[in-house]
Amino acid sequence: MAILSKEEAKQILEKVISFSKADGLVANLNGNNSGNIRYARNTVSTAGENSDVTLGVQAYYGKKSGVATVNEFDTASLEKVVRRAEELAKLAPENPEFMEPLPQQEYGESKTYAEATAKITPDYRAQAAANSINPAAAKDVTAAGFLEDNNSFAAMMNTKGLFAYNKATNVDFTVTMRSNDGTGSGWVTRDYNDVSKLNTAEASQIAIDKALGSRNAKAIEPGKYTVILEPAASAELLGNMFFSMGARQADEGRSFLSKKGGGTKLGEKLVDERINIYADPFNTEAPAAPWTGDGQARKKLDIIKNGVVSNLFYDRYWASQKNVAPVPFPGNVIFEGGTASVEDMIKDTKKGILVTRFWYIRSVDPQTQLYTGLTRDSTFFIENGKIKHPIKNFRFNESPVIMLNNLEALGKQVRTGGNLIPYMKIRDFTFTSLSDAV
Repeated sequence: MAILSKEEAKQILEKVISFSKADGLVANLNGNNSGNIRYARNTVSTAGENSDVTLGVQAYYGKKSGVATVNEFDTASLEKVVRRAEELAKLAPENPEFMEPLPQQEYGESKTYAEATAKITPDYRAQAAANSINPAAAKDVTAAGFLEDNNSFAAMMNTKGLFAYNKATNVDFTVTMRSNDGTGSGWVTRDYNDVSKLNTAEASQIAIDKALGSRNAKAIEPGKYTVILEPAASAELLGNMFFSMGARQADEGRSFLSKKGGGTKLGEKLVDERINIYADPFNTEAPAAPWTGDGQARKKLDIIKNGVVSNLFYDRYWASQKNVAPVPFPGNVIFEGGTASVEDMIKDTKKGILVTRFWYIRSVDPQTQLYTGLTRDSTFFIENGKIKHPIKNFRFNESPVIMLNNLEALGKQVRTGGNLIPYMKIRDFTFTSLSDAV
């Protein structure tokens, strides 16, 4: 029962709505079939599958609301969960920021579902792991990886007449390769809606090569360096910036987009004019759900255009306070890149550092978007257009806003974390100290 069709979900939700005695009701029905395989020390350690369907019901009286959930779908259980939500709503305090549910919206069709991913079998997962473990063992390298696939649906209905439905699939793969002398480490991540695009052997070979190439790293002095950031390295830093682009944070003076004395930086140039970032749920390489959790329709939306802040994100409550249209938080981020490969960017670098990934990123100053963290799993020194040798890892202190103002070049886009992020060459990236971690 885990994956219901649009009509099956609609029938259940209509029955739930029919039981409502409150001022209004919102019902969310979600189902998921998932599978995974995990391996470490070149041996599979766990594997499994999970299937579940859950109904969540929110009843409201005025500005008071209550929520109840259930995973039984007979008529008696459906009525019981509605009554329970209504009971809780009567007991709840008023929420001054409560917004009534939306009426029916118009949603586009996003290509979030791929039949091949929905049909992944345990045999496929076992082979995917073997494609990683076997070449690692042959090169005296130890593999540790995780593959997880999901086939899901989400449906929503309320007493205002709204109904929304979407199916989605996703497969995520990460692997860390360690040289058996303990001095080298390589890492790769891949994620797709369509599993036919995933090649775990190809991804694993990249991690193996990095593990072998990063052995016996040399220490160099911390300081400001030109860096080439692989997309996975910059994705989390950029993600922290995007999550901080809420209009309310900016209006209340809590954001890097707040102006001294009041107001926001909406419409102002923030970063290099070559920076173009937008959201598009209908992008075919990194599609996202066409509607948000509260039923708002997602559309293509400029975030930063030619370096200028084009939009801030307004939830429905804050939009009502500012008398503007809501701008829902996006489901993906598309960062326009160039045509250069990472090899091309290395060839064009006289002196710099290639960073595979960052980790343990923590905020230092939200109002300047200053973060600290560490490089990990293969960091290399570039000289005269070639990788000269591996280097020990660094701690960094850097802001993605400063980073995007120090742009040297943009390379090809790569999907990472459901977004499209390009390789980036950045000057004057600040490394503050060395780390002995591999």
